[in-house]
Amino acid sequence: MALPEVQIEPPKTRTPVVMNGRWAGYRALLGARMKELWREPEVIFWVFVFPILLALGLGIAFRDKPPDVTPIVVVSNAHAQAVMALLEHSLAANAIHADMLDEKTAFDRFRLGQYALVVTYDGRELQYRFDPARPESVLARSQVDDALQTAAGRGEAVKTQTTQSSEPGARYIDFLIPGLLGMNLMNSGMWGIGFAVVDMRQRKLLKRFIASPMRRLDFLLALGSSRLVLMIIEVVLLLGFGVLVFRMKVEGSVLAILLVAGLGAISFGGVGLLTASRAQKIESVSGLINLVMMPMWIFSGVFFSYERFPKIVQPLIKALPLTALNDALRAIILQGSTLSSQWAPLGVMIVWGGLSFFVALKWFRWT
Repeated sequence: MALPEVQIEPPKTRTPVVMNGRWAGYRALLGARMKELWREPEVIFWVFVFPILLALGLGIAFRDKPPDVTPIVVVSNAHAQAVMALLEHSLAANAIHADMLDEKTAFDRFRLGQYALVVTYDGRELQYRFDPARPESVLARSQVDDALQTAAGRGEAVKTQTTQSSEPGARYIDFLIPGLLGMNLMNSGMWGIGFAVVDMRQRKLLKRFIASPMRRLDFLLALGSSRLVLMIIEVVLLLGFGVLVFRMKVEGSVLAILLVAGLGAISFGGVGLLTASRAQKIESVSGLINLVMMPMWIFSGVFFSYERFPKIVQPLIKALPLTALNDALRAIILQGSTLSSQWAPLGVMIVWGGLSFFVALKWFRWT
């Protein structure tokens, strides 16, 4: 009896699914970039450890630093003109710059480092508010009291009361940490992207991307996005350090702080890409980055208020991206300002980042 023939079908081979898609190259580049950063110990030090050490050193050093002369503010009330008149007729009139503002504005600007001393006079006694951690504040209190007492006839002519403003939120370290955060975002954005691009170009790694179907936009976006990941860690570490070690108060929304810091990281990432778009050697991009960053180190209010510079250059200083970033961070962290109220500095960062990235996209060369 013949058995029926059974036809055995060959096993079906499953066609592998290739998950390329529009953003596959971008995801691969971003993952590779993050692994490169993790494998570079110097990145971990300069991005995360160095700003904390700088904050610690400056926070301790400025407690005992020799004093210096700084502007003062007189709280506006019915007796404020008497104080202004005494200061104008005192022997120290040329060494003291006094403004008259309402109480809230005076205290806010004092906390932001624009004034070293707040003077309030109620007709019977003078009240001084100063920060013992800021040397210029200590000297201003002594100098102003001496000028007022001398102008009023000395010898207990006017009774005084002194209040030390050493509570969290009104000290130099509270002013300093947002500036250090902005400076660190600038440094990591400029060096982390600009230096990396030129290093890859010098080692002929960018030539390999030419042979692959790699979009220029994906490559630049991957580099920029890698800074956002590091930015979150930078913000958490530095602000957390200030809160834990110096009892710093964060008045504003943490989400708003992260959004401002993210915009700052993107803005400086665009500037970093622009400086590296055509540079051929490490020496060239290093000089360009230092040339761009040095004015902002000096003028943008990292270590002291930029209000000390002449008013004629104030518009130019406020147009710098680091100034805008520092102003927005200090307003949110120290004053609890909302994100919408910082539209002017946010607009400055958007313009810098957008224009820099657009020009870098046009000028970028692989070799």
